[in-house]
Amino acid sequence: MQMQMQALRFAVMAALLAVSSGFSLSSLPVCGAVRSTTNALSSLEMMRHRKKDPKLALPADQRKALLRSLTTETIRHGRITTTLVRAKAVRSHVDKMIGLAKDGSLSARRQALGWMYDKELVHALFEQAPERYAEREGGYTRVLRTMPRKGDNAKMGIIELV
Repeated sequence: MQMQMQALRFAVMAALLAVSSGFSLSSLPVCGAVRSTTNALSSLEMMRHRKKDPKLALPADQRKALLRSLTTETIRHGRITTTLVRAKAVRSHVDKMIGLAKDGSLSARRQALGWMYDKELVHALFEQAPERYAEREGGYTRVLRTMPRKGDNAKMGIIELV
């Protein structure tokens, strides 16, 4: 890291020198590592490791609680209206709970009980989901766009069970 910072400083100084005196960077005696570092920095793209879920402008504990409650209410009511980003974020969690219910094992039931807030709802889901979604291999939810919310013009959506 320190080596890269030194290389970056050198590249900036060389560029300033080249601009002020009319030289090009290719004519300067620069080692290959510094030249490749400047090329890599000009097209710097970060990898998105572990960034599958959006942060929803919340701390991790509040985000997890929100996703758990939205998952529980989506399964309870079958359809809820929320912001579009929240609907897209909760979609994978609802699909996972239905997939666990189709599995029906004790381990799957315990995982669902650990995520959802309502114990009776989990038991009802595990009774009804295997026959309701027997022919479906995934995609148990649908996200629909609706009109923007009055007040802050946030994009709204409806998430519903298929």
